[in-house]
Amino acid sequence: MSACVPARADSARTKHVHPPHSPPPGGPRRFRVAGADVSAAIAVFLIALPLSLGIALATGAPLQAGLVAAAVGGIVAGRIGGCPLQVSGPAAGLTVVTADLIQQYGWRTTCAITVFAGIAQLGLGCLRVARTALAVSPAIVHGMLAGIGVTIAVAQLHIVLGGTPQSSVPDNMVALPAQLANLHPADVAVSVLTLTLLLLWPRLPGRAGDVLGKLPAALIAVGGATAVAALTGLRLPKVDLPSWSSHALASLPEGPVLGLVAAVLTTTLVCSVQSLLGAVAVDKLVAARPALTGRVKRSDLDRELLGQGAANIVSGSLGGLPIAGVAVRSSANVAAGAVSRNSTMLHGVLVVIAALLLVPALELIPLASLAALVMAVGLKMVSLNHIRTVTRHREVLVYAVTTCGVVFLGVLEGVALGIAVAVGVALHRLTRTRITHDDVEGVHHVHVRGQLTFLAVPRLSRVLHQVPHGADAVVELDGSFMDHAAYETLQDWQKTHTAQGGSVDITGRRPGTRISEPAEVDGCRCRPWTPWRNHQCERPSKAPTPGTDRRTAAGAPTGESPATTTGPNTSGTSGVPGAYGPPGATGATGATGATGATHQPRGHELARGISAFHRNTAPLMRRELARLAREGQQPSQLFLTCADSRVVTSMITSSGPGDLFVVRNVGNFVPLPGEESGDDSVAAAIEYAVDVLKVRSITVCGHSGCGAMQALLGADPAGARTPLQRWLRHGLPSLERVPADAAEDGRERPRLAGRAPADAAERLCLANVVQQLEHLRAHESVARALGAGDLELQGMYFHVGEAQSYLLSEDTEGGVFELVRETNLTA
Repeated sequence: MSACVPARADSARTKHVHPPHSPPPGGPRRFRVAGADVSAAIAVFLIALPLSLGIALATGAPLQAGLVAAAVGGIVAGRIGGCPLQVSGPAAGLTVVTADLIQQYGWRTTCAITVFAGIAQLGLGCLRVARTALAVSPAIVHGMLAGIGVTIAVAQLHIVLGGTPQSSVPDNMVALPAQLANLHPADVAVSVLTLTLLLLWPRLPGRAGDVLGKLPAALIAVGGATAVAALTGLRLPKVDLPSWSSHALASLPEGPVLGLVAAVLTTTLVCSVQSLLGAVAVDKLVAARPALTGRVKRSDLDRELLGQGAANIVSGSLGGLPIAGVAVRSSANVAAGAVSRNSTMLHGVLVVIAALLLVPALELIPLASLAALVMAVGLKMVSLNHIRTVTRHREVLVYAVTTCGVVFLGVLEGVALGIAVAVGVALHRLTRTRITHDDVEGVHHVHVRGQLTFLAVPRLSRVLHQVPHGADAVVELDGSFMDHAAYETLQDWQKTHTAQGGSVDITGRRPGTRISEPAEVDGCRCRPWTPWRNHQCERPSKAPTPGTDRRTAAGAPTGESPATTTGPNTSGTSGVPGAYGPPGATGATGATGATGATHQPRGHELARGISAFHRNTAPLMRRELARLAREGQQPSQLFLTCADSRVVTSMITSSGPGDLFVVRNVGNFVPLPGEESGDDSVAAAIEYAVDVLKVRSITVCGHSGCGAMQALLGADPAGARTPLQRWLRHGLPSLERVPADAAEDGRERPRLAGRAPADAAERLCLANVVQQLEHLRAHESVARALGAGDLELQGMYFHVGEAQSYLLSEDTEGGVFELVRETNLTA
């Protein structure tokens, strides 16, 4: 045992002694609720109250069951669950499932099914399989929710019209004409008023709309319809909350065992998937909030399953509806600024208070108003955004089958159909491989689009044998997977073809996978953009043997002789440079490796990079570069940045060939026009970009750790003798913007949003960007384009160590560089 570890008796004796020079321990911690959590809890409560009653009405359960589920979901799931800001309760996605269970087994057995579903969720949480549930295709989940939404809307339409819904969508559709012929004007009027308020309330114009819009539209719609119905004396069915003393609790389940097991599995599946997806969505909403609202931990999905399971056990035991995470309430909780799980729990407490004290007020609510509210919620579940997303990802068939299956067969059957179709679509894509053969100027191109599996081997073999003996061939692999059967077929054909005098160039494969002899290549796994010095495909240095050049031992690739070329041309006869050979080198010319006394070729890093470009990138870029060669360059932006090797402009701006006209120099300086010892090359590039290329913007980009700024801080203006010292004189105006005493003239300095500059060099770098923008405005071509409104100037700062970019916002005094936030580009 270490001497630093105290014995048990000593640790027990000194456990409660506070450290010296520290205040004595205070009393027990008080339970405190942040003000943001209180306001968020009230907002969520006002949304949850009418929705819980409406969902209970839609399922055919006692209306009090909705209040029980809302309270238990807030208190139990809120306290135990792994997503602090997700609000749980009766969800619209469970309406169809619960309604079917009540119709088949009765209410008490449905409560028992809810308890068993909660136990199943506890088991899943203990097995830590929450992440596995997220493997379900989003198209299936969205299709399930859309089908449930259609079912809810069609059923509630009958109550809106003053009638009673049937047991299924087809029956409801058949009964709809008769219902339309027998309208109840009072129910229709209240429903129309509810839908109108629900639609128009968030769109109130002006400042009053901004203030009133903070009240939940659902509460205003139901409250307004209730007030109008009470004031006008309309006679129509209203909420009937029986006494809590007669509230029905769970009982032992009755019915066929297989049916009950299927019911438990269905309830578990829908509750779990909806809750887990909701937790992931809440994490995204929280991440998108401003940093000032407080930090919230990311969701623990396994703990969230445990919390949902415990809540369902309690809710079912107390006679409540099944519980899941609810998107509407959770998003309202996040938007209201909640910072902890206290908001969710407090909302549950408010539901309990309302269920005990507000019964007379709740019994004034017309059932038609609640039905209209739930119908609107059901229609929103058919999301056009989801349809566009699944269409863009070619999952519309899965979505449509799942939706139709849920509508016409049921939730479990619809989800099963969706899973089957999703598997079929995946297999179809895996086996759908297009293999074409073209002869272009004597070079035979075999293009493979898709995954190469054993199912595609017959077609691959047939097309490969169409290449004449002794011909030059290029095999372009446009896919991310190749199984062993396809690999052997391609390798065997390559050996045979090269033995007959032909050449084979295999391109398009992912880095690190090559079609060649294992003895010749040890599988370099470096990516196309891997820095040269970080390549892990070279042998470690060894003491050279007599007669062997030192460069051979230090630079040869791992697992091969130094002369072996390992690029696409493994035959050594096509003349394409190998991955490690110089341009023009081939296996035939490099066969001296047999002697064992070979030399690492000069410029091998450059040749290796060019070869990797030829192998991996050129096949993907050839068409685009050919178009640019025909049309000429048409960049949209002039990017003026430092010559620092760590600043890769195309990478940090996600741009490609033809997008940026780049000018680089030490310190990203823009010399003033006509200045003594100026540099006409920068001015010429600016004039060419603005007047000839017609760029729309110019960006000056500085970066952290800039050597030019550090040299400028210690430069002697009078001692500019070398070219570098003379060049740094263009940064003296920037140096004057940042005096030693930053506050001596009372002006604001350029700064980063959220933090002060790390050191004097970073402060100078920010000031230099602002100063060079001023120099740009002094150039005649730039001033003319700015005056015509054809050009804009931008300042940028790139922090190398954090890989984060900041853009200059000139709306504030002195200029503030704001961090560029991540955005969802697929929405």
